[in-house]
This record gives sequence, structure tokens and C-alpha cells, in this order.
Amino acid sequence: MDDVLTRLGQILEERRRANADDSYVASLHRKGLNKILEKVGEEATETIIAAKDVPGGGDRQALVNETADLWFHSLVMLSHLDLGPQDVLQELQRRFNISGLAEKAARTQTK
Repeated sequence: MDDVLTRLGQILEERRRANADDSYVASLHRKGLNKILEKVGEEATETIIAAKDVPGGGDRQALVNETADLWFHSLVMLSHLDLGPQDVLQELQRRFNISGLAEKAARTQTK
């Protein structure tokens, strides 16, 4: 599955340099980081709302769709900051076999 993220990261980099009139991604980059962060926040909220509905019989596909939107806009954010999906995947891989509690404690100590 990380092949999908790798390819999407490549496409986002290509679109970043495209004409803003022809590319949604390019238009977000032209509008700047604050607009991109606004979209990430919007998608995060929509994902949370969709997730809250699932236990009561809500639409599971709606949750998947909103999560895809959140991931997509998060990748646009990373791209804008000269990062990519591989940076996140490497960090997740680094965390394998590390207790979540120990990892969180280590992050707290380094701040």
C-alpha cells in the first residue's frame, strides 16, 4: 500500500508546480500554508463527525471517504513544507516494537 502513497506523493509534487487554473493542488499551494491548514482542519472535523456516527449504524464508507480527504490534504500540507509520505512512513516504521507509552514519553523528554 505504501506504493499508493509514494505515487500520490510524486503526483502532488508534479501538481504543485502546475498552473493553479488547471490543478486543485497547485491552487492550494498558491493560496499558501494557512489555506492548506484550513483544509486539513476541515477534513479532520468531517472525519471525526463521520467516525462518531459509525457505532450507531452510520455510513462506514463516508468515514473512509472523509479519511481519504484528510490524508490527501495532509499530504498536500507535507508537500508544501517540502516533506512527503515517505517521511511519515519512515517515522511510523521507526516506532515499530516501541511501546506507545514509551514513545510518547521520549517525545515529551526531547521537547
